[in-house]
Amino acid sequence: MKKLMTLIFAGMMMTAALSGCGSNGGNSSETSTESTTSSAVTSTASESSETESKTESATEELSGSVTMAGSTSMEEMAKAVAEGFNMTWPDVVVDIQLGGSSAGATAAMEGTCDFGNLSRDLKEEEAAVLTGEIVALDGIAVVVNPNNTVEDLTLEQIYDIYTGAVTNWSEVGGDDLEIHVVGREASSGTRDGFESVVDCKDAAQYDEELTSTGAVQTTVSQNPNAIGYVSLANVDETVKAVKVGGVEATAENVSNGSYTLQRPFVMAHLTETPLSDTAQAFIDYVLGEEGQEIVANLGLVPVK
Repeated sequence: MKKLMTLIFAGMMMTAALSGCGSNGGNSSETSTESTTSSAVTSTASESSETESKTESATEELSGSVTMAGSTSMEEMAKAVAEGFNMTWPDVVVDIQLGGSSAGATAAMEGTCDFGNLSRDLKEEEAAVLTGEIVALDGIAVVVNPNNTVEDLTLEQIYDIYTGAVTNWSEVGGDDLEIHVVGREASSGTRDGFESVVDCKDAAQYDEELTSTGAVQTTVSQNPNAIGYVSLANVDETVKAVKVGGVEATAENVSNGSYTLQRPFVMAHLTETPLSDTAQAFIDYVLGEEGQEIVANLGLVPVK
């Protein structure tokens, strides 16, 4: 009997031991699986964190400032691309100064700004020291008051109006009203572009010469007799852009060349002096996909 009891007890102990070994093996497998999953999650999070860290680091590395000066016609574009640039590089200060294309070229040549903004081609003396980056094409819209009945003018008629050969709207199909000729100041790139295409340089006769695109637009909007010229990108419901030779002033017609009153938007910088990393990043942005999309959204013609 004692032997029987001893055998039973021994059997029970062996069963318990085997059961314990099986249980420990199962826990070991689960622990290994959980550890692998945890490691993968940690690795992914680490990679994500590393990527974010690199992006943040790159963004933080670009700081300082970018200064532009010049064309009032380019003001809206300059502000828009600066805003887009700052979404990626928030630590960079983009300073936009106006004054006209010639003032921008002078500032760039003197090194007081990174980029001189010109709404015209570089002149020979400017091109000797500056490199001009064409960042967009812009139409020059001939605008009249919305109440003016004239819808279309030929280049010859525009020439006659701006040189004083035609002085009454009735001579070009409008009402019997004296024409009030509005334009820009002599240093304006818009004026240079307009007079070059119309071929009225040194012959133009203005009733008013204003210092900004906005001033021209406001004057025309308030004077039913007025005619002026502004950047196509600035045209809104306050003025009416007339057709030129039967062609509407649109970005598409500027792009295909059928609208002849057009000019480049140029960002000029010193040729012999390398741009700072920040300034180089800015011009790369303007000429890149995002910058050119902003250009197109403003009604300008992208060049890339």
